[in-house]
Amino acid sequence: MTLLELLQLLRKHLKLVIALPLACALLMGLYSVVLMRDTYTASTSMYVLVEQETVSNTTLYSDLSASQMISTDVATLLSSDRVQSETAEQLGLKDLTGYSVSVTSETDSRVIGLSVTGADPQVAADIANGMVDNVSTIAREVMDVESVNAIDLAVASDEPSGPNRKLYVAVALMAGLFLAVAIVVMADMLNTKVRSQEEIEALLDVPVIGRIPAMKGGR
Repeated sequence: MTLLELLQLLRKHLKLVIALPLACALLMGLYSVVLMRDTYTASTSMYVLVEQETVSNTTLYSDLSASQMISTDVATLLSSDRVQSETAEQLGLKDLTGYSVSVTSETDSRVIGLSVTGADPQVAADIANGMVDNVSTIAREVMDVESVNAIDLAVASDEPSGPNRKLYVAVALMAGLFLAVAIVVMADMLNTKVRSQEEIEALLDVPVIGRIPAMKGGR
């Protein structure tokens, strides 16, 4: 099937090609508004202060590389069960289920970013700040870290960070369009009727020498 044939086929079924994507987009829009809860993100950043004696005694790496490696370990520690469970206990929560924790750490910096996303903006901010306090305490116990200092405290956000309803609707619209095209093409492939002079000549291997036009209301 050539592109021109496909376009002609889609034009023939234009109502389906338009209606199905719009229906999918409408259903996704209703679903995202009615059933998807708003989520809020609280973010903070921290700086890892490494003990001077540890940095100066490093023989395999430079001072900067050694401190950056420790910062990477602290970033990993933020995702540990101990830090998250202790934070949840301090806040009176059973666990942090329902809250998504994201940690970012650059390889050339000792600054670590932490974001917590959940349905309650204040609880998300409290979790982020609590995790910074706990990771500082634990890092001093198990690593050669002097402290993990918060650069800025997380605050409750007034504006939701998600869900991205416009993106979901756009994806549903494109999926509906793809589905409509697939339905039209499959229906055309399964249709075994002879619909043109070219198809008759291909099937019978004889030329068409005449045509009887369709007549409406005549005999």
